[in-house]
This record gives sequence, C-alpha cells and structure tokens, in this order.
Amino acid sequence: MYAAGPKNPLHGITLEMMLRQLVDHYGWEMLGQMIKINCFNFHPSIKSSLTFLRRTEWARKKVEELYLDSLPDMQPKPEAEAEPEKPAENEASGDTQSPNQ
Repeated sequence: MYAAGPKNPLHGITLEMMLRQLVDHYGWEMLGQMIKINCFNFHPSIKSSLTFLRRTEWARKKVEELYLDSLPDMQPKPEAEAEPEKPAENEASGDTQSPNQ
C-alpha cells in the first residue's frame, strides 16, 4: 500500500471514487479487458465490484495501479486547449468595447 499523506496521489481518494472514474473513462468492457476479474466482466456493478475489491488485496492493488497510470488521461483539458475559438467569436461579433466608451 502507499504511504499516507498529502504527497501521496491516492490521499483522500476512496476506492469507490477510483472505480467510478475508471468506469467513466474506460467503461466496464475495457476495464474487464485491462484487469481480468469476473466482477468487471459478468454483470458488473459498482456495488459488487467494491465488495470484491475490498476483500481481495491483489485485485485492489491492480485497480490502484491502473488508476495512477490513468490519472494524466483523466485530467480535464485546460480551457485554452478545449475551446480555442471563444475569444475569436467575441471579437468577430463586435462585443468588444473601445476604451473611450
């Protein structure tokens, strides 16, 4: 397990939060291919997966490792990259005011 403390990337992250973010990012099918455990492949649910992961240390470690490896991919894109056209739309529509107004 990882050391506790604010420098630990898992500090303050619950197993449920990790699992929900991984499912949102990859989906159950891809998650089941990446970590081959039955609770991800047969009738998957958050509840049944959490029950299994809390009882099975090796599976929980695999989920934690995948979560840490996936963190850069799951980060939201900065607004400048996500919507580069917004400032241009405002200028083009004439919404800008001159300093004399």
